[in-house]
Amino acid sequence: MFHVPSLSADPATFHAELRAQLQALLGDERDLVANLANAAALIWHTTPDLNWAGFYLRRSESELVLGPFQGKPACVRIAVGKGVCGTAVARDASVLVEDVHAFPGHIACDGDSRSELVVPIRHAGRVVGVLDLDSPSLARFSQADQEGFEALVRTLEACTDLRSVS
Repeated sequence: MFHVPSLSADPATFHAELRAQLQALLGDERDLVANLANAAALIWHTTPDLNWAGFYLRRSESELVLGPFQGKPACVRIAVGKGVCGTAVARDASVLVEDVHAFPGHIACDGDSRSELVVPIRHAGRVVGVLDLDSPSLARFSQADQEGFEALVRTLEACTDLRSVS
């Protein structure tokens, strides 16, 4: 049985502890769905002020498809280059949005979301998916959060078989 811990309020310590918890949770498991599902649940239960935490997987050159997540039901398909998730794929870079209503082309899967952080997941030099985090608070995510979740995604990439994603 896995116990969801209380993590530090200090951003650097929080992200280091979260990565350590993810490594412990994943162990030797390499399955894509299992690891993404557990990662989404861990993030959801440990990260304050979220209303959605999950993954979109690249299933073709032009489209992301909903993967494991925690939160309200979500948009199933997002075109590469559209919305925050699709923009992160097209740019091959994380996208931190302080106010989603000011982001051109934002896709409002949950009308309660006010800020968003999207981090690309890579395999063999190619973006194969994204970690998507939404908050009901404006400017919820900091540069420290972006760097921390980028490091978390690198941990996930190292522990997960991503060959099955397009």
